[in-house]
Amino acid sequence: MAFASVLRATPRLAVRAAPQMARTAGRRGFASGPSETKSNSNLLYGALGAAVIGGGLYFYARPDPNDARTVKDAASPQEVDYQAVYNAIADSLDDDNYDDGSYGPVLVRLAWHASGTYDKNTGNGGSNGATMRFAPEANHGANAGLEHARNHLEPIKKKFPQITYSDLWTLAGVCAVQELGGPYIPWRAGRKDGNVENCTPDGRLPDGDKGADHIRKIFYRMGFNDNEIVALSGAHALGRCHIDRSGFDGPWQYAPTTFSNEYFRLLFEEQWQERKWKGPPQYENKSDHSLMMLRTDMALSTDKEFKPYAQKYAKDEDAFFSDFSKAFSKLIHLGVPTAQLSEPVPLKKLEDQTPAPASASA
Repeated sequence: MAFASVLRATPRLAVRAAPQMARTAGRRGFASGPSETKSNSNLLYGALGAAVIGGGLYFYARPDPNDARTVKDAASPQEVDYQAVYNAIADSLDDDNYDDGSYGPVLVRLAWHASGTYDKNTGNGGSNGATMRFAPEANHGANAGLEHARNHLEPIKKKFPQITYSDLWTLAGVCAVQELGGPYIPWRAGRKDGNVENCTPDGRLPDGDKGADHIRKIFYRMGFNDNEIVALSGAHALGRCHIDRSGFDGPWQYAPTTFSNEYFRLLFEEQWQERKWKGPPQYENKSDHSLMMLRTDMALSTDKEFKPYAQKYAKDEDAFFSDFSKAFSKLIHLGVPTAQLSEPVPLKKLEDQTPAPASASA
């Protein structure tokens, strides 16, 4: 990220972003411009396992065949060293040639969109299935641009063929949040890959040009409450909108590859005005016109139920991190039968591993 951009944020954020800048000195502050696995039969599973090697290797249990969330023709469960997968993802995040210098934000978006299709009333959708591999779901408007994330993870899938796409995508989102400075996210393995017949209908993900009622309709369908809605919205601390994807344009904060509560702070401390342009309705900050907010973002500062939570997070990053961790973990496990999941897998940041992985210190 560009140092000048970081300095526009709070001094605290500048300090937190410094290690990332040192690690990737060439990273830009902003972007320069606005195999499928099938099985023909349901397989028998062993008993639900506990950790067997170093907290990262797990077995799965057989799901209830009558559970509406069970995905047909799922891949066979196998042993996976999830910490090794995590490390490989972490080592792949920085790329000077992609966007703001990191694949992290788009990997968070992939995990979010792969999970946010869950419908608590029907029990379908969610992170169990990785159905965005198929054209019907991959071509949904809300998923535009996520081929960059899916393609980026293909070499890791080839290196660790035992992991399902469903687990890989959600694990990548966890890795991105943690490595970009965010909180620890509880994660459990056991998702299975479905087929094209498991694709969900379009329209289950939020539209950025809508208001509070739309947000609630989308999130209540998944089983979230107002507090969780606001916490999850804080993921907009990462990344930016792209004209050629969502149609919107710009980042939400000055350090878009650092996870923090800056999104909430700027929401209240900056003055916002509607942007006059030919694109869809969005807001820009009056001070330098370099940041953006969507209508769904602005709803957090105006809706009487959302606003107190957003104000709390603007003032208290620890509170935001705590609530985001719980809400994001809930999100990425939606639609997965409990009996299918492993025990929580302790996934350590690269910097917290002793000794540090050779690839991380190289």
